[in-house]
Amino acid sequence: MADFPELLDVGIMGHCKHGKSGLCQKAGIGCYQNGLSKDMPNMSLEDFKRLADECEGKTLQFALGGCGDPDEHESFEDILRISREHKIIPNFTTSGLAMTKEKADICKKYCGAVAVSWYRSEYTSKAIKELCKSEVKTNIHYVLSKNTIDEALQRLKEQTFPTEVNAIIFLLHKPVGQGRLDDVIRWNEREKLWELLRYISDNMEKLPWKIGFDSCIAPALLQNEFNFPDESIDTCEGARWGAYVSPDMMLIPCSFANDMIEWQVDLRNSSISAAWRSPVFERFRDCLRKSCKGECRIGKHDLCMGGCPLVPDIVLCGEKNFKEKKISVIFQKAPSGIYRRVLFECAWRHMRQHTIIST
Repeated sequence: MADFPELLDVGIMGHCKHGKSGLCQKAGIGCYQNGLSKDMPNMSLEDFKRLADECEGKTLQFALGGCGDPDEHESFEDILRISREHKIIPNFTTSGLAMTKEKADICKKYCGAVAVSWYRSEYTSKAIKELCKSEVKTNIHYVLSKNTIDEALQRLKEQTFPTEVNAIIFLLHKPVGQGRLDDVIRWNEREKLWELLRYISDNMEKLPWKIGFDSCIAPALLQNEFNFPDESIDTCEGARWGAYVSPDMMLIPCSFANDMIEWQVDLRNSSISAAWRSPVFERFRDCLRKSCKGECRIGKHDLCMGGCPLVPDIVLCGEKNFKEKKISVIFQKAPSGIYRRVLFECAWRHMRQHTIIST
């Protein structure tokens, strides 16, 4: 555990024009932030300055996000400038809907990298071109679900992702927000995903892009069937060296708990340092520390830490698959308030976390 979050996922956006337009749904992406209906104010510049002041000299990177495209924030350039003034590198992910040459030039001036979500649209391609023309390190974020896995494998084999981008980063679909449970790639339906992972591990040096994954997929990457070096994989960063700040200044171990009040610490009443050392964050760490002890058949618990404590459905490991399947049914049938209580119970006992491979 780090003494202070080295990576802070800063939710500067409280509402999403792209999501409200229905374009996420049209692209087959279920927004985990509920962009179709969420309508919060964006984070104020004053609140962002406060975060930057507290993080200077301790946090290396601000991953700007929240519910919406950060490049649509009313103080977009100021936020990037303040980050750099505090010696923190800003990065962000965008749908690309509102990307312009002017914004791309601003990104070049301040950002370490920009990711464009793969929405299979003209504006996706246009945003990638604008960013690359401005010499911004540009990545593609591609959500892997039952409905998108075939396209991902085909595009890798045929090399039809834009060749000018730096990396393709694959993110697991989660049944959170608008994300549907029946789109989740489960352990007993993993054949296509395994085919994708084998192709990547066997052809990494031949591909024209770097390949990465979100930390949620670590249990899969650590299986002995693949050639990914263990040292290139890191498990869930939540409460270990990273955290999420919501637009209304709640510190949360992971952005996928953005609607789970039991994992939130109010920064209106606490410093980041105090929140980081709070009982809430310590409980999350316990989820990772105490998971699967003595039960890992491949002996990699310290790398995997049991998979996601928040969304057990996405844990791609067969060891506790039966238990997690029963838990999933409870989650789906329970009303909202009970869902949160039961989710917390299950997270406290069964926790499984996910890993990112950095390549």
